[in-house]
Amino acid sequence: MKVCIIGASGKLGRYMIQHALVRGYQVVGVCRPKSVSKLDAFRDRMTIVPGATNDRDVIQRAVAGCDGVLTVLVPWGLQQYATGTAQAVLDFARKDARLVFSCGWHISRDGKDNYSWLLRMQERVLGPVLRALRVADLDDQWEASRRIFASTTRWTVVRGSDLEEGASQGLPVWSRHVGDPILASNRTRRVDFALFMVAALENDALVHEAPAIVGCKTPSALAHQMP
Repeated sequence: MKVCIIGASGKLGRYMIQHALVRGYQVVGVCRPKSVSKLDAFRDRMTIVPGATNDRDVIQRAVAGCDGVLTVLVPWGLQQYATGTAQAVLDFARKDARLVFSCGWHISRDGKDNYSWLLRMQERVLGPVLRALRVADLDDQWEASRRIFASTTRWTVVRGSDLEEGASQGLPVWSRHVGDPILASNRTRRVDFALFMVAALENDALVHEAPAIVGCKTPSALAHQMP
């Protein structure tokens, strides 16, 4: 399988590269030119395409011939970064390619998620602050997700809980709606978030799903997993 990882130089991206290479995939990675050095450990085992992830020409080149595309949707700045990235992937990836996107729990596909008061407050307060500082625009990630949900491509949008570093605990568990008891611990190892993303490439049960994930060893996961 040939896989493109968009946002390859970030922590999540580098973990996805590791998991993809372990599976024997051919890997193409897109990252900003100034971040190429972060991929030095993988340079001899992958193809690196430097460029902005919302640059349509860069994405068109990178996803050519790929069976799957893993995309980190990052709401950087105020230039519709996430939307531009998602739209380029939707436009240029092969029609039968598996497209797996990452975002936070705050994205909802059907409006049936039951968010805690703390998460609602964080989004309500943090969103305007980040936008005022011209650091990030959470509305951009919402728009990117809406476009993905409306697409007829073979997409999955993985919604991550709060992330932490640490050794892998295994494949996270998931549920369709934030607020479900199995997700209550709200914690996932970043390496395992990446594992879920890569594993989703070959899991057709996740096509047109927006799984919210949590670490498989967290208290809520252990309490509510099926025996």
